[in-house]
Amino acid sequence: MSDRCAHLTGAATQRPNPSSVNGCEDCLAAGERVWAHLRICTDCGHVGCCDSSPNRHATVHHEQTRHPVIRSFEPGENWMWCFVDEQLGA
Repeated sequence: MSDRCAHLTGAATQRPNPSSVNGCEDCLAAGERVWAHLRICTDCGHVGCCDSSPNRHATVHHEQTRHPVIRSFEPGENWMWCFVDEQLGA
């Protein structure tokens, strides 16, 4: 097993308040409900849609803010993704 990157290690205990509990913040602001799955930024709590969604707002948020880690915001899922190191973690 490979070593966990520093971003995932730092994000492991971060539990920010979600920016939205009703869905992708950016899709909702645009009047859309087109997301497949939701992700939450471990730095600021931004809730965005996944890369399987048409708008890919979680990735867009990373590209705009450089916040490195997202966590699944789906019930029963507890994985994280580091954009910088392209590493999956739990």
